[in-house]
Amino acid sequence: MTVHQLNELLLICSLVLLIAVAAVRISSRSGLPSLLLYLGIGVAIGQDGIGNVAFDNAELTQVIGYAALVVILAEGGLGTKWKEIKPALPMAVVLSTVGVAVSVGITAAAAHYLVGLEWRQALIIGAVVSSTDAAAVFSVLRKVPLPSRVTGVLEAESGFNDAPVVILVVAFSTVGPVDSWYVLVGTIILELAIGAAIGLAVGFLGSFGLRHVALPASGLYPIAVMAIAVVAYAAGAMAHGSGFLAVYLASMVLGNAKLPHAPANRGFAEGLGWIAQIGMFVLLGLLVTPSELVGDFWPAIVIGLVLTMVARPMEILVSLVPFRIPWQEQALMSWAGLRGAVPIILATIPMVSGIEGSQRVFNIVFILVVVYTLVQGPTLPWLAKALKLGDPSEAADLGVESAPLERLRGHLLSVAVPPGSKMHGVEVAELRLPPGAAVTLVVRDDKSFVPGPATVLRRGDELLVVATDPVRDATERRLRAVGQGGKLAGWLGTGGATAVAAPPRHLRKKGTRRRTSG
Repeated sequence: MTVHQLNELLLICSLVLLIAVAAVRISSRSGLPSLLLYLGIGVAIGQDGIGNVAFDNAELTQVIGYAALVVILAEGGLGTKWKEIKPALPMAVVLSTVGVAVSVGITAAAAHYLVGLEWRQALIIGAVVSSTDAAAVFSVLRKVPLPSRVTGVLEAESGFNDAPVVILVVAFSTVGPVDSWYVLVGTIILELAIGAAIGLAVGFLGSFGLRHVALPASGLYPIAVMAIAVVAYAAGAMAHGSGFLAVYLASMVLGNAKLPHAPANRGFAEGLGWIAQIGMFVLLGLLVTPSELVGDFWPAIVIGLVLTMVARPMEILVSLVPFRIPWQEQALMSWAGLRGAVPIILATIPMVSGIEGSQRVFNIVFILVVVYTLVQGPTLPWLAKALKLGDPSEAADLGVESAPLERLRGHLLSVAVPPGSKMHGVEVAELRLPPGAAVTLVVRDDKSFVPGPATVLRRGDELLVVATDPVRDATERRLRAVGQGGKLAGWLGTGGATAVAAPPRHLRKKGTRRRTSG
């Protein structure tokens, strides 16, 4: 490649990236998941499009898709809050195993009996479209505050169900007879167990190292976090486990470990995630030949209709029977089973394996994802409001960024007070931070000042809190508790009372002793 060709390639890539970034703004206004716009860019510049770029390398697409999926799962894990996902874990595990089996069975039967596909092709389609996409779901639900249980289940399910689905698609796409069902079940359980063990181990070891080794530059922390996540995937895959589950769990551990510069880590991962999604979807769009999609349009509509109206609701109903979830939440979770990047990537596996009819399988999956995302995406916020599942009263969590002061044996905590936080109206003295911690600076309306004990905090304030090493965690717990429960946090059932001083003097009864942090 000459220098001139390299310059042309860089120009084209930059223009595509700028158009894709502009598409993010369009998707945020229209309520459509941005994946559709990225796919559209790829189709527009590909075969039968204005660019007429001929691209049919399914193997390269699969490799890049896997790499992009690792980054996307890492970004999703870093942004997952443990307190929200913890109650949802049992439901997510059942949905990712029993639910996937129900969805695969019903969808494959529809593809075989209603569309006339052979059983192998039908099973591949059933497995491929059983994976949900968190990015697609939350891109249209970000403006609708939902109960934490619903968001926790949807997010955990989308992070967990990739692993068993990949195992099923690979098994069904192997040339020769398909393994017996009990062999597949045993393989799934073994690979999930290996992936989970490696992911948790890498996550805890990585977080321990980052918390105890001060790096020379703050910009190295985001790079180190992403490197640890990729190590988890590679180690899980090389150990014949689920690398996707490993990277998601490792990233979730890192995201909840109160690492230095945590918001910067998440911001860096989010940027990489956007780049990965843009590149992956554009490439998938290039792989499609629009003229070949016409004949597979109605089969895709029929399969998608069964998947959306029968398979997904039955998956939710069967999986959540033991948990007694209200029907409104089950209805929303049924409609929120959006398919995004993962199904289209997985549809390249039978193409690479040379399975007969694999191109048709890819075309059907592509049409199904696009059409039903267009239908489900814009209607999700409306359905959430119709079912009265919005929870606008839920207090927003604080944004806390920590920077270690290695030589001074302390930490700087940068605290952002978001809208809806119950820290609004609390005086600095009423924060009752543990000894060794103090609010040293407040930034309000682009002006900074040193607060006094009677300074009243407001929404939109940014606080600079200095804490010594021994009380750093207790200080953050107390700040978050006040943000969720107000000035009486710890005395009205809100967490964070471990290092809290006594309640206000006028609320103390005579004869009661002053509580200390101990």
